[in-house]
Amino acid sequence: MAAERGLGLHIDSCGTHGYHIGEPPDSRTISTAKARGIDLSYLRARKFTPADFEDFDLLLAMDSGHLELMRRICPPEYTSKVALFLGDEDVPDPYYGGQSDFDHVYDLCFHGCQAMLDKIA
Repeated sequence: MAAERGLGLHIDSCGTHGYHIGEPPDSRTISTAKARGIDLSYLRARKFTPADFEDFDLLLAMDSGHLELMRRICPPEYTSKVALFLGDEDVPDPYYGGQSDFDHVYDLCFHGCQAMLDKIA
């Protein structure tokens, strides 16, 4: 989406815990995105690191629990970089749900990305 808008952004994704380091996204996530023309199969999980605070201009948490964790370890000079992806709403974890939960999360992320890119542009 950023490239389509001509924005030269470096965008990355990571987790707050190291349970799945090196693994691809959940197969249901991959198939949900693929059905919408997006290939996520090349992605591999990595764990959030303190260096990310310096390396990135914006760090977005998907839910308030992850936001709190990030804020606890954030150096004071970088607190303005940390925010909740949807502003005041958590993105639910679809892991224990069905396909409709993955579809819902995809839609939330799609619209959240559009809104974020509108702000950046």
